[in-house]
Amino acid sequence: MTRVAVIGAGAWGTALGAVLARTTAGEVTLWARRQEVADSINQAHRNPELLPGIELPPELRATSVLHDAAADVMVIAVPAQHVRTVMSLLSGSVPADAGLVLCAKGIECTSGYLMSEVVADVLPAARVAVLSGPSFAGEVARGLPTALALATADTGLAKRVPDLLAGSALRIYVNDDLIGTQIGGAAKNVLAIACGIAMGAGYGENARATLIARGMAEIRRLGVACGGRPETLAGLAGVGDIVLTCTSPASRNYAFGHRLGVDRRTADLPGRGRAVVEGVASAGAIRQLARRLDVDMPIAEAVEQVLEAGADLRAVAAALLARPHRHDGEAA
Repeated sequence: MTRVAVIGAGAWGTALGAVLARTTAGEVTLWARRQEVADSINQAHRNPELLPGIELPPELRATSVLHDAAADVMVIAVPAQHVRTVMSLLSGSVPADAGLVLCAKGIECTSGYLMSEVVADVLPAARVAVLSGPSFAGEVARGLPTALALATADTGLAKRVPDLLAGSALRIYVNDDLIGTQIGGAAKNVLAIACGIAMGAGYGENARATLIARGMAEIRRLGVACGGRPETLAGLAGVGDIVLTCTSPASRNYAFGHRLGVDRRTADLPGRGRAVVEGVASAGAIRQLARRLDVDMPIAEAVEQVLEAGADLRAVAAALLARPHRHDGEAA
């Protein structure tokens, strides 16, 4: 019997743990950093802070002891900037042939690494897959239909992970483009902040549609420059995730940007609260990556200017509009 664990009891980790507990034949272990979260999941079968109103299956067992969550298949659902630390702590407990399914959508700020590169740095022999795509945790936890992309070069994981989720409302599409899948997941968060800012500042639906279209072009250019495939970024891990994240108030990145657009003084500070806004942490790393590869990403650069330099929103918008005219499909 395959032992399954989820590392990280945030909304997404808890939702995936709940789905896996319903579809697998055995117990699923969920690691929670805080003991009170583990107690709530074990005793009340709820994670009320991050998944309010969702009843969790009793087969989902939580622990606050990280090494107790070592398993044959481990779903890594901690925020991107904590993946290295958590994997380093786990390094002595991970079974030699374990499969790691990476769920964080971000780029490590200190190194510029994608999550698969971070894991390769810590656990060079690890078998890795990346799970990404348009997905709100609450909907997945409630069993609503969702399609996700699973990127892996490991044929065993390409079969095992979809099999573990068989019978759920999650439909898995497999590809072997880890780079494109990760670039799409990380960069769409920054674009979602831009769309939230535009709507919060009252620029309207036309402006948001323009940002989405031109932002997709930016992300495609970056993904291809990094070695990803354009068709990956036209799929669930790219266009699908962009559409969801850039249009729904339920998106943490979009909601953060919206608050910033309404009044930057009232926006939550990065890291404040339990829900992590991954795009805030990744904005600078994405721009550094783009500069290193000489990829033009004016929208991502504008977001970085607002977040890091406190640039005036209207001045940034005016600068974007004043860029030289281009043919559609060229640089924004």
